[in-house]
Amino acid sequence: MAALAIVVAGCRKAQTAQMYEAVPVERRNLVVSASASGAIEPVLTVDVKSKASGEIIGMNVQTGDDVKQDQLLASIDPRIPRNNLAQAQANLQVAHAQLANAKAQLARSDTLFKAQAITQTEYDQSKLDYANANAAVIRAQSDLENARDRMTDTKVRAPLAGTIITKSVELGTVISSPSTDVGGGTVMFRMANLDTVQIRALVDETDIGKVSPGLLSTITVDAYPNRPFEGTVLKIEPQATVQQNVTMFNVLVRIPNPNHLLKPGMNTEVEIHVGRRDNVLAVPNAALRTQRDVASAAQVLGLDPNDVQQQLATASQQPQTPTKRDSASLGGRTARRDTTATGGNTMTTPDGRTIQLPPGVTEAVVRSAFQKRMSGQELTPPEQNALAAMRQMMMRAGGGGGGGGSGGGGGFRRNTGEPSSYIVFTLKQGRPTPVQIRTGLTDLDYIEVLSGLTEQDTVLVLPSASLLNSQRDMQQRMRSITGGGLPGVQQQPTTTQQRPQTAPTRP
Repeated sequence: MAALAIVVAGCRKAQTAQMYEAVPVERRNLVVSASASGAIEPVLTVDVKSKASGEIIGMNVQTGDDVKQDQLLASIDPRIPRNNLAQAQANLQVAHAQLANAKAQLARSDTLFKAQAITQTEYDQSKLDYANANAAVIRAQSDLENARDRMTDTKVRAPLAGTIITKSVELGTVISSPSTDVGGGTVMFRMANLDTVQIRALVDETDIGKVSPGLLSTITVDAYPNRPFEGTVLKIEPQATVQQNVTMFNVLVRIPNPNHLLKPGMNTEVEIHVGRRDNVLAVPNAALRTQRDVASAAQVLGLDPNDVQQQLATASQQPQTPTKRDSASLGGRTARRDTTATGGNTMTTPDGRTIQLPPGVTEAVVRSAFQKRMSGQELTPPEQNALAAMRQMMMRAGGGGGGGGSGGGGGFRRNTGEPSSYIVFTLKQGRPTPVQIRTGLTDLDYIEVLSGLTEQDTVLVLPSASLLNSQRDMQQRMRSITGGGLPGVQQQPTTTQQRPQTAPTRP
């Protein structure tokens, strides 16, 4: 039994030693992101059609080929356009001959009219014939230019530099021209410039207020899971999209793609960096404690909850130097200032705000009520009224009434970057000591420390209050089952009483 007691004591010491983890306060880069999903799509897509109708007799590119502007893509049967071009050239020669004849006839008519050999009507007819011949030449020249264009149109060329995304025709396919077909003509190719692509990511409406054009983004695709891509938010589309009763907004993210690794249609995960802090003091979120669970944390560390509350109350009464931060460091929003009118009794909260107390309520009464409430003692009616009035004053001042989560930094305002107040336990001269700190941006793993700690400090990471309660309940159940010994070993307190009865009697 003595050996068993030693083993039990050793196990209890090991459990006590593992109850918390000492983590040094370090400088980190904190990045807060809004997650979204989307698909890669080209910035500009062009459908390539042919102005000439006919059979395709030449195909020079395939799907996926990178082409330059004005590069030959395909050839159309040129027989009809070539014949039309030859006919237009012949018509132009005839028109020039007719123009020369009309010009000579006009010169003769002019001489005869001056000699009064012809009438005015005949002279006017000669001038009209010359004008018609001149118009015929211009018309023949226009027809020749059109015929040359139709002949050129039999060579389908790239309208821009890009990549052939799709090809919908093959050799021998007879296509129609959009200039003659009311259906819009045949689409031969679809091209896009993939040097820069974009993502139309769907961002939840709860995060859209933090997103703005110009924010950096990190994009990951399944094809390259270990290679993130960098992009920039281009714009936020104003019209919302509702999917399964969830309201989302389309956010366009532009991504440089010089090697064309990103293909249209690839599914992506987008992390839009809505907040960032570089080289700031940070502690794990698991080290944060609120007024609600500081008493349970003190019990785990072997501290008196009343002493801890007294230390925090004493520290909060000391003057604090306000932390100056501009609007950019607060995530683009200006820090909120207390505009409560002064006068009467006031109280300074642990996060540095001054709150006016109701008439007849003193700071000592409020702090005493808080300490009783944290230690589980019963409050008197005046103390209950004082806390209710205090809560109303805090809500008017914008405080909101403390963190709601239990342990691990529960109740912090997610991704806002606005200063908040929490309690951490640090090691000072080898003894756990509560410290009130002010925090800023958090990435849900670590949180920025604005004041209260230095790089020489070490914080204690404790289990959450709910986990501690569960462990305590489990220990109590195990004690009731095992009689206080090791799990699975039932103690028999009657053994020592039965020993004298089983011992042999002396003769």
